[in-house]
Order: sequence, then structure tokens, then C-alpha cells
Amino acid sequence: MTIQMRALGVHLLTASGAVFAMLALLAAAQEKWSIMFLWLVVAFAVDGIDGPLARKYHVKHNAPRFDGELLDLIIDYLTYVFIPAFALFQSGLLPGWTGWVAIIVITFASAMYFADTRMKTADKSFHGFPGCWNMVVLVLFAVEPNFWITLAVVAVLAVAMFLPLKFIHPVRTKRWRAVSLPVALAWTFFAGWAAWVDFYPQSWAHWGLIAASVYLILAGVVQQVLPER
Repeated sequence: MTIQMRALGVHLLTASGAVFAMLALLAAAQEKWSIMFLWLVVAFAVDGIDGPLARKYHVKHNAPRFDGELLDLIIDYLTYVFIPAFALFQSGLLPGWTGWVAIIVITFASAMYFADTRMKTADKSFHGFPGCWNMVVLVLFAVEPNFWITLAVVAVLAVAMFLPLKFIHPVRTKRWRAVSLPVALAWTFFAGWAAWVDFYPQSWAHWGLIAASVYLILAGVVQQVLPER
């Protein structure tokens, strides 16, 4: 197989995320939340794999017809933002007007963030909360906090998208990557398990989700407070 074919294969792998997004949306339309999140976890795993492969096979040079970054952003908006926002609204976790506020804030703020040319920092982290609403909403489904807490989480993270706060990329941020990457992999496992058991309230996976999420959210901020020597 030539390097050009391998590079094209990476684009095809990225594009498969659109199929998983559609399968997740169909499940969400039927309010089969566990199945929806399982498809989103699959899409999340693909998103974690295609980036390193794209850099390995130099897709910009070897398969330049397709813009991998644009393709990735389109699919990310579907799987990270649009479908999770719909699930948050349709599930009833945010009743009445709070649900409307949440989906408007999430979709609008995320659209602006995804178009932000300063999205990435010098160390390949994210400048502001990177719109990973799929991760946030999955944890909210698992924990089911009071709707005021859910609304507060949405509001705080939406504002954090545009604050000078750093959020790590588990694969590309080199600092603490030896910890961050295993934590991200663990989060993916816990997420898949929680969805597999239909968010059973006593599942041990919920504690793993919370612990991994706290690390992934705060690691970049801690790195800002404790600059590398």
C-alpha cells in the first residue's frame, strides 16, 4: 500500500465519524441514550486515533485533495456539540426554560469557538474549554445532579471557552502526557462501560468518570499555575 493510499485511508477514517454521528442521532431521536452515547464514544475513539495517523502519514502532503482539519471540525461539531446538546434538552435533565437556555448557549458559543483562530496554544493545548460537551453531558447523564447544578456547569464551561485558561490535549500536549493519555483512555473506557450498563446508578464506572473528568478539566489550569521549569 502506497503512502498516498494510507493518507487517504486516514481521511476515510475521519469521515467515518459522520456515520457514527448519524447513528448516535438516530438513537437520540428514539431516546435510547445509552446507545447514543456508545456511538459517541466510538466517534470519540476515532477522533483520538485519526490525528496521530494524519501526522504520521503527512496527509496534507500525501492526500491534499481533502482538508482533514475541516473534515475533523465538521464531525467534531456534530459529535462534541450538536448531538450532546440535543440529548441534554430532550432527556429532561434541564426542564422548561433551562433546557432552551442550555442548547442555545452550547450551540452558539461552540460555533464561535470552533471558528476561533486562537483555539490552540503554543504547546498544542486548547485556549479555553474546547467544547467537549459530549464528555460533559455523558457525565451529567451518569451523575444526574440537580438541574440548577447542571445549568451552572453549562454556564461556567461556556464562559470558560473564551477565557485565557489552558485545557490540555491528552495526545498533543507533551507536558504530563505520560499521565494525561492513560487518563483519557481510562475516561473512554469508563464512559463506554457506564453507557453499556445504561447508567446504572451504583456502577463503579461513575467514580472513574468523575475522577478522570476532573483531571482532564483542571490539568491545563494547574500547568498555568505551575509553569514548567
